[in-house]
Amino acid sequence: MANELLGIHHVTAMTDNAMRNYDFFTNVLGMRLVKKTVNQDDIHTYHTFFADDVGSPGTDMTFFDFPNNPKGTPGTNSISRTGFRVPDDAALEYYRERFEEFGVKHDGIRELFGKKVLPFEESDGQRYQLFSDENNEGVAPGKPWKNGPVPEDKAIYGLGPIEITVSYFEDFQKVLTDIFGMKPLIEEENVTVFNVGEGGNGGQVILRKDETTAGRQGYGQVHHVSFRVKDHDAIKQWEAKYDEIGMGHSGNVDRFYFEALYTRVGHILIEVSTDGPGFMDDEPYETLGESLALPPFLEPKREYIEAQIRPFNTKRS
Repeated sequence: MANELLGIHHVTAMTDNAMRNYDFFTNVLGMRLVKKTVNQDDIHTYHTFFADDVGSPGTDMTFFDFPNNPKGTPGTNSISRTGFRVPDDAALEYYRERFEEFGVKHDGIRELFGKKVLPFEESDGQRYQLFSDENNEGVAPGKPWKNGPVPEDKAIYGLGPIEITVSYFEDFQKVLTDIFGMKPLIEEENVTVFNVGEGGNGGQVILRKDETTAGRQGYGQVHHVSFRVKDHDAIKQWEAKYDEIGMGHSGNVDRFYFEALYTRVGHILIEVSTDGPGFMDDEPYETLGESLALPPFLEPKREYIEAQIRPFNTKRS
């Protein structure tokens, strides 16, 4: 199908401190800051994008830095954990030792649905896990950051399975299969693993049932997840599909770096985004993420925006 979901596009979360978050993602995790810009819906706040070496779709974790945002709490009806991909089991061992060195809270290497994983947390409580790509097939990974602090053969090079936890488990399952075309791969009591596109670690959703206390959005929690579509025509087809079935949506939003379409399934905000144009149209490869980048429609407001946000140094070249 022309509008088929191709895998995970990005995950956007909320941080309490863009500078600390930048240090953690670049110097500890070894992911490249490919874009330092502002939230296009709230230009007083940063929107930072961490990805692979060239900002490939399916590799970027992004953050909003909302001033005075309260701390979120984990719980049901939330995107409860973000996955990242590493090349093999040896890379998990490397990161386990690295987390010990940097004092990162982690749960040790364990097995999840036949794969080795390493769950860990950022200091604000944001929950992640590394997935080993050893013996993995499916959606292709990105390219590890060539000049990062982590060796290329060990480095994070893409997003991994995304965990969503809801109290309305059966209803959410039906939406993922009937509307989004995801395919159940593993079905156990109170959890289903879905393949998206070609599947594998770059195209999976882990849906869990939890009828206990609901989570609360705030820093340390995920804002939304996005899935990949090919191009403008595909996203317009999704817009038409939502209209046809009476599903509320944002309409197609041109984010300059990609096009986006948002809908809400219960408490969960789901976006579909185009693979292009990407992050290298307005900055050269060598200095990605080093300056405040603004899409053309915000460029006339640059002086005002720069006066409102807190500057921080991301120069590495």
